[in-house]
Amino acid sequence: MSEYAIQVKNVSKVYRLYESNRNRMVEALGLTRHPKSREHRALDHLSFNVKKGETVGIIGTNGAGKSTILKIITGVLHQTEGEVEIDGRISALLELGAGFNQEYTGIENIYLNGTMIGFSKAEIDERLDSILEFADIGDFVYQPVKSYSSGMFVRLAFAVAININPEILIVDEALSVGDVFFQAKCYKKFEEFKQAGKTILFVSHDMGSIAKYCDRLILLDKGKQLAQGEPKEIIDIYKKVLVHQYDEGEQDSANAEVIKGAPRLEEVSGPDALWRKYFKVNQNVNEYGSGKADIVDFAVMDENDTYTSSILKGTKFKIQSTVRFNERLENPIFTYTFKNIYGVAITGTNSMFEKANIGVVEPGQTYTCTFTQEMNLQGGEYLLSISCTGYGEGEFQVFHRLYDVVNITVISDRDTVGFYDMNSTVEIQEKK
Repeated sequence: MSEYAIQVKNVSKVYRLYESNRNRMVEALGLTRHPKSREHRALDHLSFNVKKGETVGIIGTNGAGKSTILKIITGVLHQTEGEVEIDGRISALLELGAGFNQEYTGIENIYLNGTMIGFSKAEIDERLDSILEFADIGDFVYQPVKSYSSGMFVRLAFAVAININPEILIVDEALSVGDVFFQAKCYKKFEEFKQAGKTILFVSHDMGSIAKYCDRLILLDKGKQLAQGEPKEIIDIYKKVLVHQYDEGEQDSANAEVIKGAPRLEEVSGPDALWRKYFKVNQNVNEYGSGKADIVDFAVMDENDTYTSSILKGTKFKIQSTVRFNERLENPIFTYTFKNIYGVAITGTNSMFEKANIGVVEPGQTYTCTFTQEMNLQGGEYLLSISCTGYGEGEFQVFHRLYDVVNITVISDRDTVGFYDMNSTVEIQEKK
């Protein structure tokens, strides 16, 4: 018996792209000697194995081929080249409800999906109560699913897929569906699968979940495997891929590509070499100010001085902003604030609070402020705001402010209650 639940061997998926339907027809009928199409390799000779009982994550940018390989593994798509070997019964959370018949009732779709996975009616009967309890959509389960709200549809689809009790669970960006209470239920079930020793293949852009649940990560880019290994190591590489600091010319002894040292601050100099080019800036940033100063650049760097929008919880990181002053000002203040996605200010500080005064600045002078701190926010998504403010003629003034300028992801495999981690240590002793 094989130790592997999933074996992907030299798999490629090639699509033919046409500029028009006419070109497609001409080529299909053999009416041309020259191809009217071009090849697009969604997957390019991809190989990897997943051991039984292992939780493996697949990460990569949009278009990397993550969903394509999952669809091939589950049989939704067929590969152009290569082989895929599966040892175990699969349940997939891909496009939730993709196999549902809109005219059937919820109950009928439960049996339809269970049968497609390979269960008998008796086996589905045995699991029906668990499915209905998990979905929690009441008597709507007896109505055609075309009458469901999107939330009800998702709940039923997830309940069917995850309560069928497969040997292999395939998950593609599906644990963040429904309201927060349903999400908590989904994650609890996911943890039960992991603790039961099920094989899980997991695709997500949520690096917090990836780091928390996965034993190993596979990094894809443009259909090819760039690296695989421990989650923290691969997430570090992924962060560099995101900001175009990846160099595929080197390999380490484990045969995984290694990134060259990312640019340090002293290497990014000159008027055209701005740090902010490494970040996806919010197109709807709320920008305003008196014009007495301009924020001309900014950056966020991790503990390795790599420009990144993803910070590992518990590590040191830096926030930098460069300001050019247009008027003579006294003790301008550099600030930053983190807000959650609901707009609530969670934490922040400024150079005045930190007693880092710079005195009088003159027109044309440029200063860079660097805040260095430890990331103790809970894992999740946050919005960073930066500004330069100060006091003039006895009144508080905003010289230049960028609200919600970039999204920062905090990656965590251990979250506590609330917004912030108190970093408690725990000792429990029996009282004699």
